[in-house]
Amino acid sequence: MSQPGIPASGGVPTSLQAQNGAASASGSPYTNGPVQNALMSSQVSVSQGYNSQLSGSYPHPIPAKTLNPVSEQPNYGDSQTVSPLSNYQGPGRTINRPPVASNPVTGSLHSGPVPRMPLPTSQNPAATPMPSGSFLRGANIPPPLNWQYNYPSTGSQTNRCPRASSQPTLSGNTNSTSHQYVSSGDPSLQNNFIKSGITSNTNNGSMVVHNSYDEIEGGGFLATPQLTNKNPTMSRSVGYSYPSLPPGYQNTAPPSTAGMPPSSLNYPSGPQAFTQAPFGASHLTASMSGLSLHPEGLRVVNLLQERNMLPSTPLQPPVPNLHEDIQKLNCNPELFRCTLTSIPQTQALLNKAKLPLGLLLHPFKDLVQLPVVTSSTIVRCRSCRTYINPFVSFLDQRRWKCNLCYRVNDVPEEFMYNPLTRVYGEPHRRPEVQNATIEFMAPSEYMLRPPQPPVYLFVFDVSHNAVETGYLNSVCQSLLDNLDLLPGNTRTKIGFITFDSTIHFYSLQEGLSQPQMLIVSDIEDVFIPMPENLLVNLNESKELVQDLLKTLPQMFTKTLETQSALGPALQAAFKLMSPTGGRMTVFQTQLPTLGVGALKPREEPNQRSSAKEIHLTPSTDFYKKLALDCSGQQVAVDLFLLSGQYSDLASLGCISRYSAGSVYYYPSYHHQHNPVQVQKLQKELQRYLTRKIGFEAVMRIRCTKGLSIHTFHGNFFVRSTDLLSLPNVNPDAGYAVQMSVEESLTDTQLVSFQSALLYTSSKGERRIRVHTLCLPVVSTLNEVFLGADVQAISGLLANMAVDRSVTASLSDARDALVNAVIDSLSAYRSSVLSNQQPGLMVPFSLRLFPLFVLALLKQKSFQTGTNARLDERIFAMCQVKNQPLVYLMLTTHPSLYRVDNLSDEGALNINDRTIPQPPLLQLSVEKLSRDGAFLMDAGSVLMLWVGKNCGQNFLSQVLGVQNYALIPQTMTDLPELDTPESARTIAFISWLRDQRPFFPILYVIRDESPMKANFLQNMVEDRTESALSYYEFLLHIQQQVNK
Repeated sequence: MSQPGIPASGGVPTSLQAQNGAASASGSPYTNGPVQNALMSSQVSVSQGYNSQLSGSYPHPIPAKTLNPVSEQPNYGDSQTVSPLSNYQGPGRTINRPPVASNPVTGSLHSGPVPRMPLPTSQNPAATPMPSGSFLRGANIPPPLNWQYNYPSTGSQTNRCPRASSQPTLSGNTNSTSHQYVSSGDPSLQNNFIKSGITSNTNNGSMVVHNSYDEIEGGGFLATPQLTNKNPTMSRSVGYSYPSLPPGYQNTAPPSTAGMPPSSLNYPSGPQAFTQAPFGASHLTASMSGLSLHPEGLRVVNLLQERNMLPSTPLQPPVPNLHEDIQKLNCNPELFRCTLTSIPQTQALLNKAKLPLGLLLHPFKDLVQLPVVTSSTIVRCRSCRTYINPFVSFLDQRRWKCNLCYRVNDVPEEFMYNPLTRVYGEPHRRPEVQNATIEFMAPSEYMLRPPQPPVYLFVFDVSHNAVETGYLNSVCQSLLDNLDLLPGNTRTKIGFITFDSTIHFYSLQEGLSQPQMLIVSDIEDVFIPMPENLLVNLNESKELVQDLLKTLPQMFTKTLETQSALGPALQAAFKLMSPTGGRMTVFQTQLPTLGVGALKPREEPNQRSSAKEIHLTPSTDFYKKLALDCSGQQVAVDLFLLSGQYSDLASLGCISRYSAGSVYYYPSYHHQHNPVQVQKLQKELQRYLTRKIGFEAVMRIRCTKGLSIHTFHGNFFVRSTDLLSLPNVNPDAGYAVQMSVEESLTDTQLVSFQSALLYTSSKGERRIRVHTLCLPVVSTLNEVFLGADVQAISGLLANMAVDRSVTASLSDARDALVNAVIDSLSAYRSSVLSNQQPGLMVPFSLRLFPLFVLALLKQKSFQTGTNARLDERIFAMCQVKNQPLVYLMLTTHPSLYRVDNLSDEGALNINDRTIPQPPLLQLSVEKLSRDGAFLMDAGSVLMLWVGKNCGQNFLSQVLGVQNYALIPQTMTDLPELDTPESARTIAFISWLRDQRPFFPILYVIRDESPMKANFLQNMVEDRTESALSYYEFLLHIQQQVNK
């Protein structure tokens, strides 16, 4: 039996247009030739050099390296820019696009020479010559030093490129059994699960096995090729809003209609009574024009006169200019926000504004309230596969119109019933249509294989260097403390590997009196001894696991092994986990020196401060290739680097970046010399081990017809044009995408964006978390500027700047950041302001844009003139790419508070604790005073600077010392004193710490403390030896804007 739209021969599905909204004219997807069995949509496969046959009985081929069909360069899933465009798209994740536009892409945003930021006299202003074509394979055009946000229109009718099919040829045994764990990643890996449409004899029944996540999330089993009801005048009406339903709502299906396919439902003919009052276009316009915009929104600010624009309370994201009934249903901006809350009608208007268009997501964030729906029918658009959401419109009780592709769909019978109110005929009151964030329990057709068990493998460096740091004591103790809190169920599996110049496995077979150590010394050809006893059921072998964790720290105390065979250890771990997938946690303390993946020192300390010739790119592709193999087998790798020396994080970090893992970095970790790092590691490990986790996940972002996504940022692998592969997803990871307006949006007044995250929970449930965001479309430049979200813009620019640093140079990235400000403010001055006044005139929405960009230039990722370690800079760049926006902004522009006069005025009351709320201060020394105490929250660190003449009250009541001289040099904790001042200060610091997943160390700083330099380094508005003050920066921007 063949599936609808999929030929039995395994070719390109005919249902591509259904999955993508529309088909290309010729009916064939955008590819450069026939697609064979390959990773992504590249053509030629070459062998990768791994032993593809795993030891034991796990015959899993390894994903092969593929060649870029355009440039014949090896492609390991990194950015693919098919046509050489002169606009910048970043190295990380640019999707394959056809070489289409015959008209050339517009040139650089500046005509003439690119203005550079003036350098203080202490720095050499000579620029690094740019290697030609360094950011586009095969291109010979030098990259412009500023970003262009425009993207050439493909002229297609789709809101995304149709995906190339990747159907594997039928191989292996077609009789698959349900208990086998086989790869569910790249289709070429599936030799046990069979091609869609072939039925396997499982449990004496027939089942259809889906072989590609692309098809599962895209929903090929329901997709239909034809596109009906294409309204010529896309006049968009939005459903009326109703009171929200309580969270945790579990929906049950009426027994009579459970499992009925939508097409077989018999709808009664004739007109249906329907009471919903839809907003017609005229109604919407009228209601919008009546909205009172924030009076300050239209204000023009002269930054040279009004420099103190920082609000005294945390900056809130702008509220989209939508009717209140729509806005109150909108997605929380902490989960999903856009750089522009008013979407320009055309790409020309977007180009004119010179602002980047993109989305910032925090899709798996821990939520206090999350409606969960259990239903045998998940209602989705039959054309573009959008999940039903609050912004669709119901034409009547029986039909709803998709808000992304405008197709009219039937309402399934089951959806007519609302179990909460027990009323039939109210589909628009269901929770799916009342909540912009919702989670579905996915039925079996959303699975490629039975949900995998939670699998946790820990890989420890036990070389002499590692033992010296003493990290094993902390990590093993944390694991012992949190073993029962690991997310999972009765199927949870755990395993351990240690390595130095050899690899050590630990058999934890039930029945052994103690763990058995197995040593593999052949690191050139790693094999797995006794594979069935190395990853064991945690419940069955808990005592053995506890024994091992208690003895591990002592086992290697006398070791003389100084070598580190990290590469072979990772290969061994990958082979061990391939059959199931799971999470690999790697602890490393030095540069790998033996076997595959061995690295050489590249850092030159005398070049740390310059923006030239620093090694931001990997020195080998071993870690990236291995990460892609891991991704294909649903394995994510998290790297904990605890090192005092250079460890080439630029190379090592690839193992986490492309497998959707995370990097943790503890410079100069030592259990005795650096006790605060020990505290930080323990706190962060506790969060890491116990937080929620999603396995074998994929995420897709859809947007309204006319908009298109072209570049992705974050830790993942782009599996097809728009499907992100996330072997693990965690609640602390953020993502960003860049977008363009491919077709004019003149026929619609609202656009929507939807992210869908399909994952397996630690309890073995397949779930789909959906977020939908709705924004207005505008036709004037003033309205575009009015809705600009300056924090989201800064966050997206930071992601783009990391890519630019890696592909071009650090100085290029810095220039591009400065030019982003110059370009947008020039556009505002020339196209919006009617009278040209002197000064630096900015719209109120962008009043903090120059400040945030200056803060980025001084952030560890992009700063020059400091002696920052290369690994620390790379780690800061990893954080930019992987952190949700709220944490990124805090590390970029820290918060400064005066804390020696905290009061209960305006305080929050949380769980019977009173949390003072002191006002935010500007980051300038002129805001400090010697008779006060000031707390700086820089995200990963808290610094409490105490002035020389600080009041005796604060010293004794909060710090517990009698005078200033008695403050210890290395004070990192506040004593808990029985005073109201102490209680307030500790409550405030605890509250700040509780808001983030990482643990910021507190340093108490005196005037002569060595940490004072770090404190002053974060004073963004002040001049340093190598960077301008805020006022000087504004003068420079003004000079360029007024040219």
